[in-house]
Amino acid sequence: MQKSEKIREVLFLVEETDEGYVAQALGHSIYTQADSLDELKEMVKDAVECHFDEEERPRIIRLHIVKQEVLTL
Repeated sequence: MQKSEKIREVLFLVEETDEGYVAQALGHSIYTQADSLDELKEMVKDAVECHFDEEERPRIIRLHIVKQEVLTL
């Protein structure tokens, strides 16, 4: 029996909304939101800890923060 390969990192797409911030993991069913970026970072850590078993949990969480700007001509 072959041991499953451990995930080294998980990537979250973070977007700012009118209500705060939302983060969604790419490739995993993890989603969270918070009022501030600092709070979101803690929520993301908690969500990753809950989603993965301890021996499978990635040690790196990468946040890709997307900021949309609208330009008019």
